[in-house]
Amino acid sequence: MPPGGPRPGQRPPYPGPRRPGEPPVDRLGQRPAGREPGGSGRPPRDPKAAFGAAMDRFNDPETDKKALAIRIGKIVAICGLVLALIGSAAVIISYHMISIPSANAAFQAESSFVYYAGGKKELGRFQAGDQNRDALSPDEMPALVKDAAVAAEDRSFYENNGIDLKGIARTLFSNATTGSQGGASTITQQYVKNLYLTQERTYSRKVKEAVISLKISRQKSKDEILTGYLNTVYFGRGAYGVQAAAKTYFRKSAQDLDIKEAAALTAILNNPNGFDPEKAGKDSGGTELLGRYQYVLNGMAELKSEGKALSDYDEATLEKAKAALPKFPKPKADSRLGGQKGHALTLVKNELKSLKDENGNPLFTEEEIDSKGLKVTTTLSAKAMKAAEQAVKDVRPKDKKAVNEKHPENELHVGAATVDVKTGALKGFYGGQDYLDSQINWAASGGMAGSTMKPFTLAAALEAGYSLKDTWTGEGGLEIPGTDRVVRNSGQTDADPTGHGYGEHITGIKAMEESVNTSFVQMSTALPNGSQDVYDMAVKAGLPPDEQHAENAPADYRSIPAYSIDFDPKNYLLTLGRQAISPINMANAYATIANGGVRNTVHLVSKVVDAEGDVVYEWNQRDGEERAMSEDAADDTSYALQQVVENGTGKTAGVIKQPAAGKTGTATNADDDVSSAWFAGYTPQLSTAVMYVRGKGSGKLDGWLDSYFGAGYPAETWAKIMGTLTDDLEIEEFPEPAWMDGVAPQDGHEPSLTATPEPTPTPSEDCSKKDERKGLCIPIEEPEESQSPTDGATDGVPGEETTPDESESTEPEVTETACDWFGDCESSSPPADGNNGGGNNDTGTAGGTTQ
Repeated sequence: MPPGGPRPGQRPPYPGPRRPGEPPVDRLGQRPAGREPGGSGRPPRDPKAAFGAAMDRFNDPETDKKALAIRIGKIVAICGLVLALIGSAAVIISYHMISIPSANAAFQAESSFVYYAGGKKELGRFQAGDQNRDALSPDEMPALVKDAAVAAEDRSFYENNGIDLKGIARTLFSNATTGSQGGASTITQQYVKNLYLTQERTYSRKVKEAVISLKISRQKSKDEILTGYLNTVYFGRGAYGVQAAAKTYFRKSAQDLDIKEAAALTAILNNPNGFDPEKAGKDSGGTELLGRYQYVLNGMAELKSEGKALSDYDEATLEKAKAALPKFPKPKADSRLGGQKGHALTLVKNELKSLKDENGNPLFTEEEIDSKGLKVTTTLSAKAMKAAEQAVKDVRPKDKKAVNEKHPENELHVGAATVDVKTGALKGFYGGQDYLDSQINWAASGGMAGSTMKPFTLAAALEAGYSLKDTWTGEGGLEIPGTDRVVRNSGQTDADPTGHGYGEHITGIKAMEESVNTSFVQMSTALPNGSQDVYDMAVKAGLPPDEQHAENAPADYRSIPAYSIDFDPKNYLLTLGRQAISPINMANAYATIANGGVRNTVHLVSKVVDAEGDVVYEWNQRDGEERAMSEDAADDTSYALQQVVENGTGKTAGVIKQPAAGKTGTATNADDDVSSAWFAGYTPQLSTAVMYVRGKGSGKLDGWLDSYFGAGYPAETWAKIMGTLTDDLEIEEFPEPAWMDGVAPQDGHEPSLTATPEPTPTPSEDCSKKDERKGLCIPIEEPEESQSPTDGATDGVPGEETTPDESESTEPEVTETACDWFGDCESSSPPADGNNGGGNNDTGTAGGTTQ
């Protein structure tokens, strides 16, 4: 190697392996000189110090901690920045990927409300499932409730953009430390969760909730979001939305809530089940609800001080309110369908579903009725509904129950209905047992009509040319031409199996008073078309046809129910009421007679308003009107029915203050047992029909009830109902009879055959209108003879005296009298009231016992 080391570019020579203890060579291959002991040379390096002198700094504990913290801080900052960038990217991607879904159908559903006549008092509601909803618009939502909700649930509502980042952070920390999922949300997030998402408690749902909340906040105003939240949030007791909650907890509309009530409802939102004041007990001052309630009031004070309150209240009012919770009325039992409500709502829904537009398409589907927020105003009167129910409870025998699970054959069912004479509006009804026990509405299902059919026979006879003065047989045992059957009257005995005899020739008035079967069967067969004419008259008056004969129904015809059972126009005993008729339809048919022969369609829906407030249906009275009989025929028929109440089998009904007309009725089943008892009648204002039946509707009443005639329980129930509804009305008189007298289609029924003399009018200064109308007196200032015949007119000139042949007397011999259970005295054999439904038994007779 040249002196001075290697030449430029030349690699230094390899010095050879280093011997033990020899220092390493430098890059020039020279070995550094060892430090002499005690000299000033460089000390040897500690081979155990892995990081050399840099690690010497960490030998100081304080220095070590600070340096480590700084380094960790830098690492965390870098990681946080990376995560923030990733998170921002995820949020941006999520924002664009997650769209606002369709609203949950359940939270779009809104209960439809049904009101009594007048549209103020709620009768009931239709709703989808168990969710009770009643949505309000932003303008309808009370400002006081809005303030209370913000104070209770989201005090940053007006500042946040739909989500609360601090709240989300707290939730994430809580979830991580406690293992729970979920947490507090803004009002917007809760609204989104209710309206668009599920109630599952997952992180993925929370992400969707946050993203959709951001979007909703940009699309809707704060007022719209707050209103939507208050319309969908659950308040407990099945109430969704503040309107339903206000009615459920305080029995008032949300607009009528005071500051204490508004604060209490929004406090309940925090824990609807746990904060139910009824569960907390009567003394709820120490419950958690009170604390939450005071928290809400404090929040309202905060809103007021910050100028964010929408309503007007002061600090003094808030402080006073904090002392105690408002008074909560005792919650009502779940009676949405209980009692008669279920029967009423069923009738309303059935009528809504039957309504058609001009093209014949249904106006309302069941889904629309249940969930589209309709407001349905009915014709039903709360007073009339209560009057019917109370009358039945007061009159029916206490030992006979409407529900008997062990022995249903021993159930006593009562159906009653009241109709407005001039409009056909159903004002009230009693359907029988509690709807929750049985859904059979006996006011709408009915039973065999019995002698309540006889007025339609008389009306048909009057229209055919007969008169009230024409005569018919009153003797039992009438043979029916072309058959081997005979017709009986009531009061059959072993000695007299064909029943009472009232004389060979009695007037139509007398036949109606005593409900003489033989007279009306003879009258029916004397019509030009026989029983077909009776059927046609009854259907025109308001009784629905048998389904097999529906083509004969009048135009625009509607009834409750739509069809009758066993209503055969070819049945020669149709006048005796074998067919099953509902009390609702019977009341309406009798109203036709009272209304001068003009039938109105019976109905109970008067108006329907949709969720937007538009009227989508309204009853048009003209659409339901049709003349069923001439006014003269109606007035004469009505006169005969007035005599039933004044002098005949319906005296029990005469206790009311208004003039009354009506007809008793019983019917017998196939076993010749009395199976139904009726009283149908009217005043000039209202028409009511009452029916008593047993078991499935055809069970035996005689021997089971102490009184099984129409003049008994049914007539007394009728009087109770009508007395309550009409006694306070101004007295209104019936029209005078027309005394029709046309050309009779058949001879042998002339008035001259009658054996009962006409009472001689007596001049009097005090002559009542009724006495004058009946020809029993004449005013002194008008000394002319009355033109009205009596029940037993004997010739064709009303008012003339006739001396009858003694052998022609029409009155049955009465040898014994007795007073029945309601205090009226009568012959020991009860008078006929129209018996039987025409049951033909094996002995070849038709007719049965009646009252």
